[in-house]
Amino acid sequence: MEHVKGARGNRMSFANFSTSRIKRGLHIISPVWSWEGGGRFLLENMILNQMGIQKNEPTTQEKTKFRYTLSDGRNRVEVYANERETIKKTEYEIINRRSILDGFEQLQAYKYIFSAIISADTTQQDKTWELLMTNIYDRKAENDKNPFTFIKPDDNGLATNGIDTIFIKPLSIKKTALSNGKTGQLPFKLLSGYELSTNDGVIAIVDMIDRNIWFYNELEAGEKLNVSAIATAILARKVHDVKW
Repeated sequence: MEHVKGARGNRMSFANFSTSRIKRGLHIISPVWSWEGGGRFLLENMILNQMGIQKNEPTTQEKTKFRYTLSDGRNRVEVYANERETIKKTEYEIINRRSILDGFEQLQAYKYIFSAIISADTTQQDKTWELLMTNIYDRKAENDKNPFTFIKPDDNGLATNGIDTIFIKPLSIKKTALSNGKTGQLPFKLLSGYELSTNDGVIAIVDMIDRNIWFYNELEAGEKLNVSAIATAILARKVHDVKW
């Protein structure tokens, strides 16, 4: 296990690894305008307004990007990453009343995409790795009848160099240790980290709570550098960092 210093900042270090300053692009949160179903929406709102209810269908998009260099003291890799998230909701509000019980919102669709290019220097055999993680939900497509569905931290994916593949799976906890020493049940799943594995088994764990990286003992130096690049890219994210 290696603790990652600066995991929520703009520079990380652990063991013999260190990153350059993480250069971040603009972090943009903006509404997405769409006239799809506009006539139906206006007619429906006219009816609801007479009942004292206002309906809104906001869609927001959040995106950012970052880049940095990771070095183990001998070799280095360049990491170029992008994050993009889109959330579509339906909101109902009681007109002319203001209290915490006068509104209700329902998740309609969610899309999160995180991608990164990990480019190694010329002294290494593995030249380029591509990392992709996604989390997609669509109420209509899934025929979800639960009005209280929320965004689940189920983003997963893989990293590949065209020959080898590393699979990335989220890890969640439902139980926690209480102050009296007993085990308590959480009301929801809490994202705790990510498991990195190959066809031969688990090679690393990224601990998002305590900001640690657990490495399989038999990793070679080049493999450990690539795993560290994937792990630090996951830790450097900002769109998910706000929520979890």
